[in-house]
Amino acid sequence: MRVLGIETSCDETGLAVYDSERGLLAHVLHSQVALHAEYGGVVPELASRDHVRRTLPLLHRVLHAAACEPGHIDALAYTAGPGLLGALLVGGCIARSLAFAWGVPAIGVHHMEAHLLAPMLEEQRPVFPFVALLVSGGHTQLVLVERIGCYRILGESLDDAAGEAFDKVAKMLGLDYPGGPRLAELAAGGSPGRFALPRPMTTRAGLDFSFSGLKTAVGTVLRQLQSGPGGLAPGDRADLAASFQQAVIDTLVIKCRRALDVTGLRQLVLAGGVSANRELRERLRVEASTHDWEVFYPRAEFCTDNGAMIAYAGCQRLLAGEHDDLAVRALARWPMDTLAPVP
Repeated sequence: MRVLGIETSCDETGLAVYDSERGLLAHVLHSQVALHAEYGGVVPELASRDHVRRTLPLLHRVLHAAACEPGHIDALAYTAGPGLLGALLVGGCIARSLAFAWGVPAIGVHHMEAHLLAPMLEEQRPVFPFVALLVSGGHTQLVLVERIGCYRILGESLDDAAGEAFDKVAKMLGLDYPGGPRLAELAAGGSPGRFALPRPMTTRAGLDFSFSGLKTAVGTVLRQLQSGPGGLAPGDRADLAASFQQAVIDTLVIKCRRALDVTGLRQLVLAGGVSANRELRERLRVEASTHDWEVFYPRAEFCTDNGAMIAYAGCQRLLAGEHDDLAVRALARWPMDTLAPVP
């Protein structure tokens, strides 16, 4: 089965063609970073309008790159949620219209399920069951994955997601949008041990996360530095960024270790935008070698939103006989543990 995937959940327009026998044939992506930079964050209306402009030109590009004609496409998959409602509707309407015109089925895909399955696009893949850490700007979750569609949330953020905390701290430090990658770049030149920041909710039992207090602690240290005799010194921002990043990574690693101990599993999947963070990957690599785990994650280009993961996830459900009716699905919120399991 050959599936065209369309991703428009937020600020990236991604399309891909995935073949169930040959694997990923092609993928293309347009990022809206430059569009939203002057506003310091994503403007939903501008994001939706840009998806309208970009999707069809990208469609022609991805079909050409995959050496496909419309008649070679057996089905379409699109992001149905969670995400920005207007942005979701753009991709959903285009996918549903193409499917109707081409006489093929279409299916709405859960965005976070697609992220969770993105490592399946690589040669080294996890085997069910495994534990997944989904960590992005909107989500921080530990999930027990028994098979596709069979998920149990082990723990999640009670307030800010890890990626959201990165972005907010980056703004405090005066960094440009997108804040998370900018903060990681700044932290590379800093000393992570200089400031004693909390590792939230690690001294109590459980697998939930909370990063709001850590963000507040960074703000307190920053104000103290700014009000000191010499003001903010040249290296202060880098040291504070490095200390914050280390606190987040420590927290994530501690919770991952607990989740694997609780479940008795030895495979960990790392997915979502923050999974591209080099320090987090390196720390989990060391932990895995020490505790005899295996860690799996997608290549960096598939950590952020992309059409390849949508095409893959949609293909698995289509192969199991699922497809949607003519209605366009768009859900701003959609709990992942409500999904139906794939037989």
